[in-house]
Amino acid sequence: MSNLSSKDLVVGEAVAIGDGLIPVFRILARNAGMMTGPGTNSYLIGRQQMAVVDPGPLDQAHIDTLLRYIGERTLRWIFVTHTHGDHSPGASALAAATGAELIGLPAPCGSGQDPTFVPVREFSDGQRIECGDFTVRLVHTPGHVSNHFCYLLEDEQMLFTGDHILEGTTPVILPPDGSMGQYLDSLSKVKALNVRSLAPGHGRLMETPGSVIDTLVRHRLRRESKVAAALQSYTSSVNAVSVDELTKAVYDDVSPSLHIWASKTLMAHLIKLREDGRAACDNDCWFNVDAG
Repeated sequence: MSNLSSKDLVVGEAVAIGDGLIPVFRILARNAGMMTGPGTNSYLIGRQQMAVVDPGPLDQAHIDTLLRYIGERTLRWIFVTHTHGDHSPGASALAAATGAELIGLPAPCGSGQDPTFVPVREFSDGQRIECGDFTVRLVHTPGHVSNHFCYLLEDEQMLFTGDHILEGTTPVILPPDGSMGQYLDSLSKVKALNVRSLAPGHGRLMETPGSVIDTLVRHRLRRESKVAAALQSYTSSVNAVSVDELTKAVYDDVSPSLHIWASKTLMAHLIKLREDGRAACDNDCWFNVDAG
């Protein structure tokens, strides 16, 4: 859910970001919306041998923009953070036009995510891809979804975060494939990398990674506390409560128009509380469990 403005984010323009040791350009796709904010960021990396992170939706105009900026140079690598429709569908078309290698994880079976993204081989956490004059390290960050990678441009200490860390908003956690417990663990994992900047899938470059991550963790733990308190309040007088009722109580600070998405993250919180032995479910209704 996004509250980003589009100021400084102009569709189709290549905007230089980072320190410039390795050239990195952000190009905004034409898919602004409630869940994508100003749109999806595609990133071009390198000089003569180039990489793209997240080609975005299957939009020929955006693919043509990427190809125009690549020009006579060679696109060798396409890194995809995850297989949601605003991040990966452009990858196969861009690969067909350039012969670039597809890097990432395929859509989980039955997830309803993009089935057209088919990596050339199996990739794993910590793997390093040598890209001529720069190196990219793969960082598996499940949580938003299970097949999410962040990509660390080691030469710039810049982390391309996809939907794992966003500017000015928090990602939706989408169970059963997504996991709140894994998301919090992945945030800790990223913080331990000690990167200099975060290049998100939506929004602008963030240059205080530790502070950004700490804020995200505090937000998630505050929301978890609110879920636990609401659950205890409801189930002190009734046997169990529905997700819809809990959503109204826990997300009373969020527009009702967004409650359909809030309920998905609420479910992720409830599942984590169940894993922690603090909540249980019966016939799609939830009740508090005394952890003491």
